[in-house]
Amino acid sequence: MGTTNYTSAFIQVAEDCPVEVAHVPPAGTSGPTVAALQYELIASRPYELTSDDVLFEVHAIRHGIPVEERETARAAFFAKPQACLRSSPLGKRYGWGVHHDADGRVALVALGSQRYDELAADDSVRQHRAMRSRRA
Repeated sequence: MGTTNYTSAFIQVAEDCPVEVAHVPPAGTSGPTVAALQYELIASRPYELTSDDVLFEVHAIRHGIPVEERETARAAFFAKPQACLRSSPLGKRYGWGVHHDADGRVALVALGSQRYDELAADDSVRQHRAMRSRRA
């Protein structure tokens, strides 16, 4: 089974992120968007969930997977390679950095905040960038 988890890492916003301060992703007109679901899960439970937990939970919600089937569905989901939170719209479009603690649990960090600047400058934390939306 693969994993998307990082430890002691910070995913900064993408170089081509169109915002200068973070904002909450809007709710979709036909149901919650991936960004809105990821935001809600991580913001409501900072440093409780891993990247794998967040990505699978969003998948399960969007596909209506019943709770009693999630263990099997999770194994099937991670049997194939999955994109990590570097590809999340939170860092690509909405201005949210993602901090992974030493145990791989995640929290959102707002672009434009003092905490964001501190983590981005911290040499003890591995630095990554969210993926660009467009080619350089």
